[in-house]
Amino acid sequence: MHIIDSHFHWWPRSVFETLSKRKGRPTASVNTRGGYTCLLEGGGDYTLSSWTEWHDLDKQLEAMDALGHQMDVVCSIGPFSVFFSALPPEEGRDLAIQWNEEMASAQRRYPGRVWASAAIPMADTRIAMEVLEDAVGRLGLMGVNVPGSIGRDQRIDAERLEPFYARLSELGLPMFLHPTDAVFNEMLDGYNGALFLSLGRVMEVSVAASRLVLSGMMDRHEGLKIVMSHTGGALPYQSGRMDKNTKAAKLPKPASMYLKRMFTDTVSPHAPGMRFAIDYYGIDNVMYGTDYPCWEPAACLALLDELKLSEADKQKLFYDNARRILGLRDAAPAVIAQARPAAE
Repeated sequence: MHIIDSHFHWWPRSVFETLSKRKGRPTASVNTRGGYTCLLEGGGDYTLSSWTEWHDLDKQLEAMDALGHQMDVVCSIGPFSVFFSALPPEEGRDLAIQWNEEMASAQRRYPGRVWASAAIPMADTRIAMEVLEDAVGRLGLMGVNVPGSIGRDQRIDAERLEPFYARLSELGLPMFLHPTDAVFNEMLDGYNGALFLSLGRVMEVSVAASRLVLSGMMDRHEGLKIVMSHTGGALPYQSGRMDKNTKAAKLPKPASMYLKRMFTDTVSPHAPGMRFAIDYYGIDNVMYGTDYPCWEPAACLALLDELKLSEADKQKLFYDNARRILGLRDAAPAVIAQARPAAE
């Protein structure tokens, strides 16, 4: 079977080496697992650690080949996306462009097999829009990543960001909305991260998506194509509660109408959760995704087998939906992008 993994993480080492040269936070350092430990402001709870499997794209693709299917991947950032917005705006811009150039290089190395989305620093709206245009126009990336929180300003529905969302809607690009490690840490600390990893990220991405709904951002910009990670967080399961309690936001439609315009993936180690996401969003709005290397693709495939999907629905889930939703196109002749000069 030809499969596209819509939720796949490859982190280029060069970006983390650049971050590690900073003297203050945010910063990064090499850890004992072959990856990096990244620190935001706020103390030891605000850490993000990777291991060696995050950083070698060739070996990652070898692992995909071992599954016995033709596997293509879509690279998104995941929780590291908040670091671009936590840096001073100009630094965030330069690091994001470095990331985006690495992603574009991967697309050229593996045309038609690897697609990648862009880092966007959100602390300054003008810079966010400049990086967006560069990622799409010069580098040919297929979408963007927006963290569930934006540095110290945790609200992604800030009025100043309206022009960014308007432009994204106009372009019709997918926006990957993924939680970070920047919020809910104090409330969910302890147990070696077990509580935060189980609930913290689910809470953050759910709050972020809800803000895009309740602010009217999705109503005003109908072209917004939001890809919610992790089977939609908590939102499919609380949809009725959203409709019941969000009337004060004075939306022209029930909140669930906007939620069902979103798209999601199959990242849930629980077959009933996968089934509910498909039932809620509809088979046409759900894509196969594994969160690799955080979760083993073989385990995801085994759980999906439990759903007993029809062959037509499998074709949509594993391949067709990603091509359509994410706007993936067959590989074009390689074009060597010119490196952007460093800011003076």
